Amino acid sequence: MVLSAPNTGTAEALWALDHGSLTYDASLVVLGGSGVSVHPITSFLIKHERGLVLFDTGLDPVAADRQVEEYGELASVFDMRFSAENRVDRQIEKMGFSPSDVTHVVVSHAHFDHTGGLKLFPNAKLYMGLADLRFVFWPDGGAAGSCRWPDIEATRDFRWNPVVGDYDLFGDGSIVMLSLPGHTPGNSGLLVQLPGETLLLTGDTVHLRENIEWTMPMGGDHNTSQATDSIRRLQQIRDAYDAKVWIAHDNRDWVAFGGAGRYGA
Repeated sequence: MVLSAPNTGTAEALWALDHGSLTYDASLVVLGGSGVSVHPITSFLIKHERGLVLFDTGLDPVAADRQVEEYGELASVFDMRFSAENRVDRQIEKMGFSPSDVTHVVVSHAHFDHTGGLKLFPNAKLYMGLADLRFVFWPDGGAAGSCRWPDIEATRDFRWNPVVGDYDLFGDGSIVMLSLPGHTPGNSGLLVQLPGETLLLTGDTVHLRENIEWTMPMGGDHNTSQATDSIRRLQQIRDAYDAKVWIAHDNRDWVAFGGAGRYGA
């Protein structure tokens, strides 16, 4: 485990945003898992003295209340629930901000439930693993169904900052992109230093607690070996920083961390 950032700074606050849900069997996201359940679609808003950071953007706002028309079979297969209230812009406004206040958008990876709202942030700096920016246009095999290239195409003229390895957004260790390839080639997580505690936001490096507890990837990961290594890296960073791990798609974590709104309020 190597992090380039010194642990000297802190973000001011963090909010969880509710972008609806998907329903699927645990066996799809952890080898050996079982049982069908509802899984939240989540993004996070983080306030820093130098900017307002959004981690992931949920589904495409135009799909609100018309999921099947926009997402087709994906909406039906995963029983997609997404209303106008769940749009990323509405969620940001609900937390007391405007979408134009967002200065940095970090995308964990190039799958459809994370890239949908990117087009709403033309003035922000956008960050994604370089390998995923390439992957979204030429995905391999079965992964093609989870990538939605129009989400990225709509932002072609935006201020993209492709990332290789870990990246410290503000140079103070407060918000650090973590390179966690495997689920996709450029998959990332986010390490957030808050006053008095550290949060580790996993993105889709893991989908359920069992992924970490069993060191077990999902069958549909882009690279199973890399995915397993990235789960081990999550474990190491968690232990080294005594961090709390928030798994965005695990409803148990959604409930345990307090759901939508300001974390710790």
